[in-house]
Amino acid sequence: MFGKKDDKKITAEQVLAALSKVMDPDLHTDIVTLGMISDIKIDGGKVFFKLTLTTPACPVKEKLEQEAKSNVAAIPGVTEVEMESTANVSTRGKVAGREDVPGIKQIVAITSGKGGVGKTTVSINLAVALSQLGAKVGLLDADITGPNAPLMLGVDGYEPTTRDNKIVPAENYGVKCISMAFFVSNDTPVIWRGPMLDKAIRQFLRDVDWGELDYLIVDMPPGTGDAQLTMCQATNMAGGVVVTTPQGVACLDARKGVAMFQQMHVPVLGMIENMSYFVGPNGERIEIFGHGGGKDLASELEVEFLGEVPLETAVREGGDGGHPITDADGTAASSKAFLEIAQKLAAQVSIQARQPVAAGVGADAHGHAHEHGHSHGHSSHQHGPDCKH
Repeated sequence: MFGKKDDKKITAEQVLAALSKVMDPDLHTDIVTLGMISDIKIDGGKVFFKLTLTTPACPVKEKLEQEAKSNVAAIPGVTEVEMESTANVSTRGKVAGREDVPGIKQIVAITSGKGGVGKTTVSINLAVALSQLGAKVGLLDADITGPNAPLMLGVDGYEPTTRDNKIVPAENYGVKCISMAFFVSNDTPVIWRGPMLDKAIRQFLRDVDWGELDYLIVDMPPGTGDAQLTMCQATNMAGGVVVTTPQGVACLDARKGVAMFQQMHVPVLGMIENMSYFVGPNGERIEIFGHGGGKDLASELEVEFLGEVPLETAVREGGDGGHPITDADGTAASSKAFLEIAQKLAAQVSIQARQPVAAGVGADAHGHAHEHGHSHGHSSHQHGPDCKH
C-alpha cells in the first residue's frame, strides 16, 4: 500500500549475532562470548555499542574494532554505526595461599638466568611501552642489592615521601617506580641475608601507594634466588618473562629461569631475546652474540617467543641518561621492538587470565606447602623502606 513504511526494526539480537562472528585471534573466542560487548542502543537505523577489550595494549585492537563496525554496518537497515572502544584489564583467578595486591590487576616478573643480558633495560622499556599504549603501569625494582632502575627511568634523584602511611613512588614517562636506590646512597652496599630481602620486597608490594595499576612490572635480580621465591610465593602473579641473549651460555641459564617458574607453578608468559643483533652506524646488521638462540630455546621449551630486541647505541645512551629509547625515539628499531613485545606480553597476560588455576599451586620448588607467615623476627635497625621520609 502506498506510503506504508517498512516496520522491520533492527534488534539487539541482530547486533549481537553480527558481533558474535568477530573472533579474538589470541583468545580464540568471539567478542560476544568474551563479554566485550555492552550498552547496545538502537535508534532507527543508528546503532551504538561499546567494545571493551581485555587490555589497552591489545595487539589486534584495530582489527577487532574494524570488523565489529563492519559487521554491524552490514545488518539490513543500519545506516550509521557508532562504537565506543575502551579496555579493562582482567585479574587472574585467585590462587590459594597467594595474595593479591589491592589496586594492582596484573603482576609480571621479568627475570633472567644470569646477569648482563639487559633485563633491566627490557623491564624499563616494556613498562614505558605499556604506558604509551594506554595502560596504568608501575615498576618494582626487586634487585635490592643492585638497584639501578631509577637511573634508567630518570628518577634517581627522587626522595620518597609518605601519604596515609604508605610510600609515594616516583613517577616518570607514565610509570610509577619504587626501588631500594631511593633509601640508600650510591656508595652504600646493601649486604642483606634472604629474610631481609624478603621483607623489603613484601614492603614494596604492600606499603607503597601504587594507586590503581593495570600492570606492575617487577624487575627481578638475576638468577633463581630469594627474591624470585618471595615473588612467586607471596603474590598472585600473572606470570614471568625470561630475558636472554642469543649465545649458548645465556640460553643455558635462561632454561633454568623457565624451569624455576614452572616448578613454582607460575605461568611462563614468554621469552625475549635481547641484544639479538647490533645495528651499525650505517644500518648494517652484525650478529655479535649469534642470533636466534632465544627463539630456538622458546620453541624447544614450548613457551611463547615474545620477540627480539636489537642492540643499538641509543639504547645504552637512553639507559645512562634516564631517557628510555621507547620514549626517546619511537622510530628506532629497538623502540619498535619493545612496543610490539609489550603488545604480545599484554595478550599473553589476557590469555592466562582466562586459564583455570592449576591444582597444587601452593607448593614450592621442593614440593613443600607455602608458609607465608615467616617469623623473620629481625629488628628493623637496617636502613631501607622502613625509613619513610
